[in-house]
Amino acid sequence: MFEAVEGLIAEHAELETALADPAVHSDQSRARKLNQRYAELSAIVRTYRDWLQLGDDAGAARELASEDPDGSESFAAEAVELDERRVQVGERLRQLLIPRDPSDSKDALLEVKSGEGGEESALFAGDLLRMYTRYAETRGWTTEVLDSTPSDLGGYKSVTVAVKAKGTPAPGEAPYALLKFEGGVHRVQRVPVTESQGRVHTSAAGVLVLPEAEQVDVSIDENDLRIDVFRSSGPGGQSVNTTDSAVRITHLPTGIVVSCQNEKSQLQNKEQALRILRARLLAAAEEAASAEASDARKSQVRTVDRSERIRTYNFPENRISDHRTGYKSYNLDQVLDGALEPVIDSCVQADMTARLEALGD
Repeated sequence: MFEAVEGLIAEHAELETALADPAVHSDQSRARKLNQRYAELSAIVRTYRDWLQLGDDAGAARELASEDPDGSESFAAEAVELDERRVQVGERLRQLLIPRDPSDSKDALLEVKSGEGGEESALFAGDLLRMYTRYAETRGWTTEVLDSTPSDLGGYKSVTVAVKAKGTPAPGEAPYALLKFEGGVHRVQRVPVTESQGRVHTSAAGVLVLPEAEQVDVSIDENDLRIDVFRSSGPGGQSVNTTDSAVRITHLPTGIVVSCQNEKSQLQNKEQALRILRARLLAAAEEAASAEASDARKSQVRTVDRSERIRTYNFPENRISDHRTGYKSYNLDQVLDGALEPVIDSCVQADMTARLEALGD
């Protein structure tokens, strides 16, 4: 059992030696990747050693129970308790050994767009943005709005935000590893501010989550880009800038179009647009690779169907329901204030169960 860990222990030791070399840290991108892999393996090695130690301790307790008639009962009970803890640690180790999405260690770009429901949908998109930024705060992440198109009543027709972790997150704790489950259509049921009769309406907003790509992850040829500049605009289409500072980039080989207008500088908007473009190209490349893989692998790489309605936010009942996992609670107000962890945990556990089942097939 867990024979594969021995090879990982050797890799862990090699990484430890490499990270102690100052020359490695002259290449920040390489050092970051080595640190991420080291953190992932450290969790596995630590858990494996705990599992081995609990086995030794349980064996010692059983031996003492057989040799000491006076204390046999207490030693036997201790052995049982240690065995139970070992089973729990073994399950944790199994989960750590499950192949992960290659992007799980990355930061995330999160796009929220209004959908069905007009202005009410735009207001809901603003509520979702607030929920994600508050959730990021609870985890110690930083957020940065890269681009946004506000609506007339204070919501968003679309908004793109970068979510970044500080330092090297533990396995499964990076922004993309958790926020990727938010991709899909979010439905809201409530009385809109524009409704004079007090009737409950249903509207929706879409969320797209991409792993943030570094320049080394995606190579972009400048000759493949068409860059247009225009004047940025605010709610209702009114101009908010008297210069052509907004930037639209078209990636000619794929047809992907990205625009940014948040910054006052054309150069800054171009850099933000390139960040989003790199993330979209990385996601497209991963989806193409997963399409060529086995069904089991596809389920591991891409667990979210972005076209499905994944969640309903019912304001009259203060209820939130996740349609993929069956999760339901009546603390919608708290969830929208950032208490999103139990909802995401239900998705993580469902995904982990599916991955374990795929390994057993």
